[in-house]
Amino acid sequence: MIAEAQQIEIQPTTKSRLQEVDFNNLVFGRNISDHMFIAEYRDGEWQDARIVPYGDLSLSPVTAALHYGQAIFEGMKAYKNEEGEVLLFRPTDNWKRMNRSAERMCMATIPEELFMGGLTELLRLDAGWVPSAPGTSLYVRPYMFAADAYLGVRPSDTYYFIIFTCPVGSYYANPPKVKVETQYIRAAEGGVGAAKCAGNYAASLYPTKLAQQQGYDQLIWTDAKEHAFIEESGTMNVMFVMDGKLVTPAVNDTILDGITRKSIVEIARHWGVTVEERKIDIKEVIQALKEGRLEAAFGAGTAVVVSPFSVIGYEGTDYELPAVKEDSFVARVSRYLTDLRTGKEEDAFGWTMKV
Repeated sequence: MIAEAQQIEIQPTTKSRLQEVDFNNLVFGRNISDHMFIAEYRDGEWQDARIVPYGDLSLSPVTAALHYGQAIFEGMKAYKNEEGEVLLFRPTDNWKRMNRSAERMCMATIPEELFMGGLTELLRLDAGWVPSAPGTSLYVRPYMFAADAYLGVRPSDTYYFIIFTCPVGSYYANPPKVKVETQYIRAAEGGVGAAKCAGNYAASLYPTKLAQQQGYDQLIWTDAKEHAFIEESGTMNVMFVMDGKLVTPAVNDTILDGITRKSIVEIARHWGVTVEERKIDIKEVIQALKEGRLEAAFGAGTAVVVSPFSVIGYEGTDYELPAVKEDSFVARVSRYLTDLRTGKEEDAFGWTMKV
């Protein structure tokens, strides 16, 4: 069964929590919106698509996801334009990537009609939760987990697919300091690094904690074999403006195919900027920084959008990066993406969608 918008049962809340939110002081992930979308996969089909008041779930202690990690998610954002309409940015790319994650984790895939129908109906119902102040947005979290109440190690036969939202401000208050990780790894070839699965994030917590104890905000992950080639940074893709070119690690089975990353690459080429998607040795970056050829290093992702780094720590030395100039590529692409997502810039790419 494929759930279309009119097949979704909607149960509105009787008491909105919207008035409890301080929209002038939004903390990432603190305030969850009134409703959530739920669909269940049973007997080989998706069913019981519904929107209900946000609340707790009731699960068996032997729920498969809690034991064997069959859990995936996406991150996306909704914005308001000057007319107060709600806009989404490349939502079908999130749907496609979620299904790629599902296939890698041996989970049920989600029909486009179910994903987009549930998403748009939820956003229409909770449109009042979408903030409009500069630097704010509604973060959207679709996720799916194995729901079998069965302790054997095998792919689950049942799944929950849920979407909830929360109004958010900036992810980082200041440009982050990052440390190049040369001991622990995020992903290895043949693993699940390209899937947006829960276990990837759990594995990153300890090395990130160690880096934060040393005064850094996040890590730059390197490859599992040599710890020489740059992969990602924290929960972001990583990009460099070096020798007048945009340089970023090529997507492979250890690097997430980031939608913000992909958008920046396409915008850069549209602007005539040379783009190189390739292996990047950390020593190449440090050398370019020492010689003044590195204009910027930054993270790119849904939560952070574009986040320039202030410091790169490598082999016991902190290297300060130059301040981002208003006319730099980083500043320009950050403004352009924001204006695209909020409808201030004409969408030449067909990326934005009105809800």
